[in-house]
Amino acid sequence: MRIYPLSEGSFTIDHSKVFIPFNTATENLQSRPKGSILVEIQPFVVVTNNDIILFDTGLGYFNNAGILQLHENLMRNGIDPSSVTKVFMSHLHKDHAGGMSYIHPTYQERFISFPYAKYYIQKREFDLAVSGKSASYLAEQAQILEDFSGVEWLTEDEGTIDNVIHYKLTAGHSLYHQVAWIKEEDTIFFFGGDEAPQLQQMKSKFVAKYDMDGKAAMEWRQLWWEQGAIEQWTFAFYHDIQYPTFQATKF
Repeated sequence: MRIYPLSEGSFTIDHSKVFIPFNTATENLQSRPKGSILVEIQPFVVVTNNDIILFDTGLGYFNNAGILQLHENLMRNGIDPSSVTKVFMSHLHKDHAGGMSYIHPTYQERFISFPYAKYYIQKREFDLAVSGKSASYLAEQAQILEDFSGVEWLTEDEGTIDNVIHYKLTAGHSLYHQVAWIKEEDTIFFFGGDEAPQLQQMKSKFVAKYDMDGKAAMEWRQLWWEQGAIEQWTFAFYHDIQYPTFQATKF
């Protein structure tokens, strides 16, 4: 198994839910609005013996050459975007789901970003995302999936996809948030989305104000950290600036 972080950069975000690029080398975090937090935006791609699996899809930004940044990051790692076989979504908040689809800069029409892949999405999460009830979602990013034949709607709270991905609905960060594991040979990869977003949060009891159920998310992190140490999981941290991945070791 090969694991590649696909960083889109560092950003600050506050109650406005707007992601503002932040240069950690030249900028002072104290100059940002009060209450801002600093995060990395970092999807992951996992190459197994039989699949190329993308976990979440970033912000959906384009580079200066008019190429979707997520596609560029894949190509930098020697991966043709059209070869991605599975796209697993932890949830559909705009910083995780922006790259699921995109508006073509020339034709100004929306297209599926990975038309040859299967998208695995909680159906209840999709229904919430397109309802327009929360500013954390951009309905138009997800709406196109309703007519996309490549979507596999997940309707259970827990299950296994093609004997490759084991997923579980945990509902700490958001109502239908889910996490995932891949086990291949001696490696266990764990992706916790926004319920296990940074290494430091795994090491300490931390109730995040931005979680729907902060206490539940904290308790999940404690459980995963303990189990991960015993089984030596490789954690993937979507929002960690310093530690994209971390292999836990036995106590």
